[in-house]
Amino acid sequence: MIARLRGRLLDKHPNRALVDVQGVGYDVHVPLATFTRIGEQGDEVTLRVHTYVREDQITLFGFATALEQQIFERLIGISGVGPKLALAVLSGLNPVELVQAIERGDLARLTSIPGIGRKTAERIALELRDRLPIGIAVEAGAEEATTDAPGDRSLRTDLLSALTNLGYHRPLVEKAVARALENGGAELSFEQALKRALRELAR
Repeated sequence: MIARLRGRLLDKHPNRALVDVQGVGYDVHVPLATFTRIGEQGDEVTLRVHTYVREDQITLFGFATALEQQIFERLIGISGVGPKLALAVLSGLNPVELVQAIERGDLARLTSIPGIGRKTAERIALELRDRLPIGIAVEAGAEEATTDAPGDRSLRTDLLSALTNLGYHRPLVEKAVARALENGGAELSFEQALKRALRELAR
């Protein structure tokens, strides 16, 4: 059972990372928050790992923080929520926003995530509301504040790629990204701009 990986980042995409550990390449599925934290190609990276094992597959899900992994593992404990859907939830809302939506029973916020219908949103809100540890929102806020700045690649291109990979339709994504980058948005970090774009998509 793989629980942690430390190695060199060979490649990354908004939902996946390829990590070289002593010559062995591990293909790891990651949420957007982790994607923004793990640096660029060639950097050393450490990921917490949830190994998902089924008869016909072994899939690795990686996280930059213990909090993300904790939320992920609680999500997959809900009936009807598999690991890929749990990853989509973590990518659609950062940990702070997700915890707040669950605590408030904000179904509109939860159903703004691609792949999450009303019934699934209701199950998530109901089953996780009493299972989130006290102080998790504070912890999440502290972790969000440590997010690394993006690299030199085009911010607009990265945003378009990330949001379309999450399942949003390209025309809607282009409009949301354009609005997110207005009024000084181009000076924001990737994650700050991404939050703006996600808020635009949720309207």
